[in-house]
Amino acid sequence: MANSLKERNILWIFVTVFYLLSNISSGQIVYSVLEEASPGTTVGNIVKDLNLNLQELENRGFQIASGPNKRYFDVNMKTGILHIKDKVEREELCERSLRCTLELEAIVNMPLNMYRFEVNVLDINDNSPTFHSSSLQLNVSEAAFIGERYALPNAFDADVGSNSVKSYKLSQNEHFSLDVQSGGEQSVSAELVLQKALDREKQPVIQLTLTAVDGGKPPRSGAINIIVNIIDVNDNIPVFTKSLYKARIPENASTGTSVITVNARDADVGLNGEIAYSFIKHVNDRNIESFAINQISGEITVHGKLDHESNNAIEIRVQARDKGSTPRVAHCKVLVEILDVNDNIPEISVTSLVNVVKEGSPKGTMVGLITVKDDDSELNIAESAFPGERFTLPSAFDADVGSNSVKSYKLSPNEHFSLDVQSGGEQSVSAELVLQKALDREKQPVIQLILTAVDGGKPPKSGTTQIIINVEDANDNIPVFSKSLYKTRIMENAHPGTSVVTVHASDADEGLNGEIVYSFIRSDDDDNIANAFTIDSVSGIISIKGNIDYEARNAVEIRVQAKDKGPKPRAAHCKVLVEIVDVNDNVPAISVTSLAETVREDAAAGTMVGLITVKDEDAGKNGAVVIKIQYSAPFRIQNTYKNKYSLVVDGPLDRERASEYNVTITATDEGTPPLSSTSVITVHVSDVNDNAPRFPEPVINVYVKENSQIGAVIHTVSAFDPDVGDNARITYYLLESSKSGPVTSMININSDSGDIHSLQSFNYEEIKKFEFKVQATDSGVPPLSSNVTVNVFILDENDNSPGILAPYSELGSVNTENIPYSADAGYFVAKIRAVDADSGYNALLSYHISEPKGNNLFRIGTSSGEIRTKRRMSDNDLKTHPLVILVCDNGEPSLSATVSIDVVVVESAGDDKTTFRHAPIKEESFSDLNLYLLIAIVCVSVIFLLSLISLMAVKCHRTDRSLGRYSAPMITTHPDGSWSYSKSTQQYDVCFSSDTLKSDVVVFPAPFPPADAELISINGGDTFTRTQTLPNKEKFAGQSSTVTPWSLNQLLVPLAMWAGAKSYWEMKSASP
Repeated sequence: MANSLKERNILWIFVTVFYLLSNISSGQIVYSVLEEASPGTTVGNIVKDLNLNLQELENRGFQIASGPNKRYFDVNMKTGILHIKDKVEREELCERSLRCTLELEAIVNMPLNMYRFEVNVLDINDNSPTFHSSSLQLNVSEAAFIGERYALPNAFDADVGSNSVKSYKLSQNEHFSLDVQSGGEQSVSAELVLQKALDREKQPVIQLTLTAVDGGKPPRSGAINIIVNIIDVNDNIPVFTKSLYKARIPENASTGTSVITVNARDADVGLNGEIAYSFIKHVNDRNIESFAINQISGEITVHGKLDHESNNAIEIRVQARDKGSTPRVAHCKVLVEILDVNDNIPEISVTSLVNVVKEGSPKGTMVGLITVKDDDSELNIAESAFPGERFTLPSAFDADVGSNSVKSYKLSPNEHFSLDVQSGGEQSVSAELVLQKALDREKQPVIQLILTAVDGGKPPKSGTTQIIINVEDANDNIPVFSKSLYKTRIMENAHPGTSVVTVHASDADEGLNGEIVYSFIRSDDDDNIANAFTIDSVSGIISIKGNIDYEARNAVEIRVQAKDKGPKPRAAHCKVLVEIVDVNDNVPAISVTSLAETVREDAAAGTMVGLITVKDEDAGKNGAVVIKIQYSAPFRIQNTYKNKYSLVVDGPLDRERASEYNVTITATDEGTPPLSSTSVITVHVSDVNDNAPRFPEPVINVYVKENSQIGAVIHTVSAFDPDVGDNARITYYLLESSKSGPVTSMININSDSGDIHSLQSFNYEEIKKFEFKVQATDSGVPPLSSNVTVNVFILDENDNSPGILAPYSELGSVNTENIPYSADAGYFVAKIRAVDADSGYNALLSYHISEPKGNNLFRIGTSSGEIRTKRRMSDNDLKTHPLVILVCDNGEPSLSATVSIDVVVVESAGDDKTTFRHAPIKEESFSDLNLYLLIAIVCVSVIFLLSLISLMAVKCHRTDRSLGRYSAPMITTHPDGSWSYSKSTQQYDVCFSSDTLKSDVVVFPAPFPPADAELISINGGDTFTRTQTLPNKEKFAGQSSTVTPWSLNQLLVPLAMWAGAKSYWEMKSASP
C-alpha cells in the first residue's frame, strides 16, 4: 500500500511538471492533479505563476471567482499556494470524457483584473471493470459448427484512457476460444468462438469465466460467469437391446396374448429421446396382420388367428423412431415360432403336385412365374444424418418359391450409400440402405439410386426400382453478412423513418432455416441505440426512430445480429458505424459572470467589467461564434481565451449622465443559416467624488426685518451635489467676510440643514447691511467644496417718530411767524422741516394742519412743509392765527409729531422778521462760494450721468433669465419737476418742490426691491402718486434676492449733495 501511494505521488509530480512545461510556452496556466487527491494537496503556486505580489494579495482581495469548480480549490493567502479544498471525483465531473479540465478564474482588485487557469484532473485507476450481472446463460446447440461466434456482454469501467477496459480473458476449456476486438480507445468487445464440436450427451453444461482487464498499473479486473447450456439436437439413433428377438407362441393363442417386448433407447433428451415403435410392413407380409405392437412400450401381442399349418414361423421387422424434428429410426427383427397344436383331423388326398418338364425342352420354356412390384419409391433423409444410419428399403415380391424366389439385392454405384442385404430364411431376404458419407443438401439436394432384386433361378431373373432420396435441409449454415463492417453517415435531427443503411445477410439453407431475422445486439450502455434507431427484422433496413443529437454522440456503433428461423437457429453478427453529421441546430449560449457589482465612473479604458462565456454545442463552423455589442456603449469585448471573453471599459464613464448601462451582447455562429442569441448585461456605475456642491447662484440676498426675534431662521442655504452617498452629503460652514468684519456674533449656520439663525436683534439704524460667505463641503474623499456670498439687508421698521428741525420745536412751545396784511394768495409763511430716523416709506413724511380753524386761510405743502396763504387777508380775519402742524410718517402704524406756530398779521412788511425770503437776487451776490458749489454740482452731475449710462449698458447685456427675473431700472419724472429712481434691489426717490427757490431734496431708499414694489413720487399738487404696489409686510422678513445689488448710495449721495447744494444756493441767493 505504501509503495502504491509513493508511486502515485511520483506519477502526479511527473505529470504536473510535464503539463506545466508544455503550457507555459503557450501563455495559459494549466495545472494537473490526480483525482481523489486528499484535501490540502498542493496544486501549484498560483501567485508566483501569475506574477503577483504576495504581500499585496490580501489588500487586493485576491480570490477564486464564483463558479461550479470553486468548491474544489482554495488559495493560501500567506504562501500563494493553490491547494485542494474538496476531493475531486473525475467520474462525477466528466463522466466518460477522455479529458477532464476544470476552468477557473482568479480576481484581484485595485486595479480590477481577472486571470484564467485550468486544472486537469488526471484519472487514476480507482474503478474496476464491472458487468451488468454476475452471470450469463448462453444456450448453444450441440450441432453448432466449429468457428461459430457468440456475442458476449461488454464490461463497463468508469475510468478512461489507459485505465479503461483493454482486454478480456477466458478461462481454460477445450471447446471455446475468445476473440477480442478493439474499436478505439474506449471500445473493446469480445466474442466466443467454438473451437471443438459439442456433445450434449457427454457434457450438457460448460461453465466459463470471462474476465475484463483494464490498462491501469496495477491493472484491475472484473469477471462474469458464463454458463453454456448445450442444447440437444437429434443426433442419436435409437438402439435396440437386441437386433434379433425370438419368441414362441401356440397357434391357438387368443387375441391379446403377449408375444414379446422389444426395447430401444435413445441418448437424446426430450422429444429427440422419446421413441415410438411400429411394424415395417412389406407387400407380401400379410401374416404380420396377426400381430400388434404397443408404440410406447414395444410389447408385441397376438392380434389375429395364428395357424401353424399355414405358417409355422413369422418374421416381424420392428422400427423404433424418435420424435425429433428430424426423426431418426432403428430396426430389429422378431422371429415368432408358431407352435402346432392338435387341431386338425387327418385327411388323405392324392394330387399331382408337380408338372413334368420334358427333358430336352427348348430354351425359353416357362418353368415358373416371378412377380416383382417395381414401383418407384422416395426416401426423405435429413442432411444431418450421421454416417452408418440405416434406412429400410422395400422388399421385392417373387411368385416363385424356393431357390427361384428373391435371393439378393443390388444398389447402383454412388458415393453416399451402401446396401446391407439380410436373409431371414428361405423365403425372407431384405435390404437396408446404409449412409456411408455425410449428406449436403446445398451441394446435392436429390440423390437418385437404382435398387435391383435378383432371384435364385437359373438363369436368374431381376427387377428394379428407382429410389429417389430427397435430402432434407438441416439448419447447418450460419447466415453470412455481405460486410462485416458497414459505414454510413446521417444528419442529426433526421426525421423518424429516415433510412440509414441496409444490412444484408444470406443463408444457404432453405425454408425456415434460410429465412433471416435482423435485430440489434444491445449492451447495457446502448440506450441511445434502442431509443434512436430501429431495424426492419425482414429487410434489414436500419432507420431513424428517435432524436439523433450530434452533441450527445457524434458516432454510434451498432451491432446487428442476423438469425435464421430454424428449430435450432443460427446467428451471425456485423457492426454498423453511423457517423452523425452536425447540423446548426444549437443557438450560442451566452453566460455572464460579473466581476464586480459596479464599475467606478473614473475607471480607465481597459478596466475589466465582466466575464462572458459563449458556448455553441455544434461543431466546425456551426460552433464558431462571433460576439459583438449592439448599439453604442462605452464598452468593448475582447477575447481572452478560447470561448472566454471580457467586457472592458472603452470610453469615459459619467455616473451623473448614466448611472447604469444595459449592454446588449449578440453571439452569432457561422452556420448556414446562422443562429444567434442575445444577452443583456446591466453595468452599474459607482459614484466618484468628481462634482463639487453647487449653489443656485453665486450671490444670495437676504432681507431681515430689524428687531427680529433672536434665534429665528433668517434664511436657508441649499447646495446641490449631483454625486450620491457620502459624495453628495453636504456640510455647511460660515466664512468671515473682510468687508463686514466678524459675523459669527450675529449669525450661526446649521451645518446639516443650511439654516442660518440670527444671534441678535438687528437695528436698521445701526447696521443696514452685512455680508458673509457660506462654504458647502461634501463628504467625499477628497472632499470638494464651493462658496456662496450672502448679503444680509436689514429692513427698516417704523420705530422712530418724525423729529421737528430748528428753528421750530415740538409741541410744548409756541413759535411765531409774521405776515403782512397785504400778502397775496400763496404768500410763503413758513417751512416746517422734520426728519425721521427710519428709511423708505417709514421716513416719508407728510405735513398737515391739524387745527381746522386755520384751514380757511392757510395751506401747507403735504410733502414740502411750506405754509402759504390761500387768499388775501380781509378785515374780518384775526390778527393772530395759531396753527398746529402735524408731521406724520408713512409707516404702519404711522407715527407723528406736532409743532405750534402763531401766524401774526402785521400792517407793513417792515414788521416782517424773516426778511431773507423776499430778498431780490443780485448779480454781485455770486461769490467764490457760489462758484465752488457750481463746479461741484457740474462734476457730480457728469459722474451721475456716466454712472447711469454704465448701469443701463450692463443691464442691457444680461441674459434673458436675468431679464425675466429682475425688473429693469426705471426713472420717473413728475409734473412738479421731482423725479424718482427705482431698481430691483434698491429704490430711491428724489423729490423736488415746484417752487425753485424754496425746494428741498428728499432722498429715501425703498425697504427692499421686490418686483411688485411701488415707486412713490410727489407731483406738483403735493400728493402721492404710486406707479407700483408696495409688498405686503409678510414679504419683509427673510426676503432675499439673488441679484447682486449695485449700491445706489454711491450714485444717489452725489445726487443728494447736488440737490442739497442747489437748495442751499437758492436759499442763499434769496437771502439779503
